[in-house]
Amino acid sequence: MTNQLTKPDLRNWQNRQEWFFNRDHTDTYELWYEGRYKRAEIWQKKVMEQLVSGDPRVKTLLEFGCGTTRFTRWWHQIGIEATGGDISPFMLGQAMHLFKGDLVMADSHFMPFKDHTFDALAFITTFEYYKDPVKVIREAARVGKYGIAMGMMNRNTPKFFRRRIQEAFGKNPFYVTATFYTPAKLIEIIQQALPDRDYSIKWTCTGLPKWFPVQQWHLPYGDFFGLYIKFKDRV
Repeated sequence: MTNQLTKPDLRNWQNRQEWFFNRDHTDTYELWYEGRYKRAEIWQKKVMEQLVSGDPRVKTLLEFGCGTTRFTRWWHQIGIEATGGDISPFMLGQAMHLFKGDLVMADSHFMPFKDHTFDALAFITTFEYYKDPVKVIREAARVGKYGIAMGMMNRNTPKFFRRRIQEAFGKNPFYVTATFYTPAKLIEIIQQALPDRDYSIKWTCTGLPKWFPVQQWHLPYGDFFGLYIKFKDRV
């Protein structure tokens, strides 16, 4: 797929270089989760399952920015029929061999689906890379009937400063174009995007140090937070 549709040196999206358009990084993406990121992934999935399972209306879900479908494959394990969407042909090239469900290559700012095609939309550590987050939320609310699930890299973590220092020395290309949010800041953007909708929001944090006595809490600190927008004006 990638050899036929794209050039190996493709790098840019949104008029800037993105790591997920660089095969040096996308070809090893799955290895990252199987290595040092494994423990974090387990807790992230626990958080997202708690939030989404709180809305029993959700039976189908579209995950945008699905990458190699690491999370997209997992939604099926908790009883949700998932479809994956991504802008990166290199990520989707791997996803085709790993995921048995439907995939679409598209820009999340312009989702190629009719209104209410899915029960919910999901963004897992991908929303941080969108230049127009308000537009993406509005698109998600259009395509997703009952809710939007968001798994986010939290700004309120000591790792935020470590990442920025690494970037300054050219050691970490993965977050150069990322915008890190806190739960409060993300909620502000949601309110801006959905002024006329009736919804509730739940969120929780994880990604705390291994030695910490708890691994999940409702305080805005930790490497990762999950958030679910539940639309109350849809039945």
